[in-house]
Amino acid sequence: MEKRKVGVIGATGMVGQRFLTLLDDHPYFEVTALAASARSAGKPYREAVGSRWKLKTPMPAYAADMIVHDAANIEEMKALCDMVFCAVDMKKEDIRALENAYAQAEIPVVSNNSAHRWTPDVPMVIPEINDSHLAVIEAQRKRLGTKRGFVAVKPNCSIQSYVPALTALLEFEPYEVVATTYQAISGAGKTFNEWPEMIDNVIPFIGGEEEKSEQEPLRVWGEVKNGEIVKKEGITITTQCIRVPVTDGHTAAVFVKFRKKPTKEQILAAWKSFKGKPQDLGLPHAPAQFITYFEEDNRPQAALDRDIYGGMGVTVGRLREDSVYDYKFVGLSHNTLRGAAGGAVLIAELLHKEGYFD
Repeated sequence: MEKRKVGVIGATGMVGQRFLTLLDDHPYFEVTALAASARSAGKPYREAVGSRWKLKTPMPAYAADMIVHDAANIEEMKALCDMVFCAVDMKKEDIRALENAYAQAEIPVVSNNSAHRWTPDVPMVIPEINDSHLAVIEAQRKRLGTKRGFVAVKPNCSIQSYVPALTALLEFEPYEVVATTYQAISGAGKTFNEWPEMIDNVIPFIGGEEEKSEQEPLRVWGEVKNGEIVKKEGITITTQCIRVPVTDGHTAAVFVKFRKKPTKEQILAAWKSFKGKPQDLGLPHAPAQFITYFEEDNRPQAALDRDIYGGMGVTVGRLREDSVYDYKFVGLSHNTLRGAAGGAVLIAELLHKEGYFD
């Protein structure tokens, strides 16, 4: 099968670097274009990144000598690729304009950015949960005046530590959720070398994160109506988001009330059996088991469990009844794999299989 030619916009940043490692020898996609800011344009990728390679995984050999293009030069990128992944560090209004411009140039965009997460006809997808939202692309294309071009986005990285576990329990009608997330420094695109203030420290504030954590799950659980996504009603979520001295892996402590309180056995069975379209289709980055439960009292742990199924699985533990809420549990997901580049690649794999790039 001939592979689709893909570009990575924002290729020099941490998430862009993740994209390049995940797309190395991918069965569906071949990276044929790298783009970043004008100051990196014209340089070999190795030179553009310099000492800022942030991953433990080495820079892929195929990318090292590729010439970086100016992300603003859309015609140049269009000649090189069929679709793009986008992970840029810009103002939201500038990101929206850039992604719309690519889409209107008939280049589909799968975005790691937050700028389009609340655009009514842009699907914000966790592929195992709300693949049905891809149907809204038809309405988006009508608005943009395109045949192929569109924008699809992934949600905030931290909500994937608890939203999958709650999604599996929606039949029991959760209506009140308290979640505190303990978020790794890579969520800010940082390493300890770049952020020594985080060593032996906890910062109880991450700008804008609590609003995302409380509202984005409701959009993920929403439905497509009249060409736009309408968020779910009847569930209230309140959160606190804390930065902790961990390299990778966002942990969530979750408390939940149900209208139809399940038994512990019912919850565990729901988590074990929960799967989605990626598992049914056998997509390359789909974890064989979406949600894994640990019986041990001291699991999941970021250092031990974030890399389960290549960092694409979600882990849960410490499920027990609560004296105020019905149940409480702890969830964990890898924030730059499942929560960022890996989640976007999984969306693209689904879009490919479903024919949205044709």
